[in-house]
Amino acid sequence: MAENVLIYSLSTCSHCNATKRLLNECRIEFDFKDVDLLTDQDRKAVLEDIRAFNPECSFPTIVIGKKVIVGYNEKEILTALGMGKSEKGVFQKILGFFKKGN
Repeated sequence: MAENVLIYSLSTCSHCNATKRLLNECRIEFDFKDVDLLTDQDRKAVLEDIRAFNPECSFPTIVIGKKVIVGYNEKEILTALGMGKSEKGVFQKILGFFKKGN
């Protein structure tokens, strides 16, 4: 996966946390900015960045390469990553296998 992935999120947002969990499960490297944990000046600058992608400034705002996804939409996220749901299932089965100590 060569594309950069960035999530603009809120630390308490269930949809933001689900997005991070999905990417972790799929072993996708990503950066994130929890906007609510930033200082006032940093928050203001990041909100301006978000508005360039998502004028409504809602969360999560996910940037995958040049693709912007607003909100948690697993199918759309996986498609933007070049993965299908079946590939996600394979990752989960492999992780489950190793977690069981096999």
